[in-house]
Amino acid sequence: MSIRVACLCGKVVIDLHGQPVARANCHCASCRDFYGVAMFSATAWDPASVQMEASEVRTFSHPEKQLKKAFCATCGEVVLGTNRLGMHVVPNAMLHRVGEEGSHSRWAPTMHLYYRQRVVDVLDELPKYLDGWDGALYSPE
Repeated sequence: MSIRVACLCGKVVIDLHGQPVARANCHCASCRDFYGVAMFSATAWDPASVQMEASEVRTFSHPEKQLKKAFCATCGEVVLGTNRLGMHVVPNAMLHRVGEEGSHSRWAPTMHLYYRQRVVDVLDELPKYLDGWDGALYSPE
């Protein structure tokens, strides 16, 4: 599989090849603070599966944590992150923008991560891992 996504103004283009490693909504405090969102909905890819064409890209590394993000210098959209495991994370909003048939279900998150750190409850049927995806699950009881 191959897909091409772009920032809002089109000056940063990312080609994704193969299959993502994970599709998740992350509730960790690090993502919340770094990306400025209540939860970060993203698809994680092996770095070898991601190629970026960008004349207008800027990057920012977290001053204390192993997080990095790339954003378009023209429109400001965050186009790519790198998490502490070295995986590249693409915001799901960019993937949904492609608009091809079936893209919503293809890129929809399959889990919640770090749900223990959530700032908002989410009512859906996805598994909600209290920490990483190999840990305990949240139970509303």
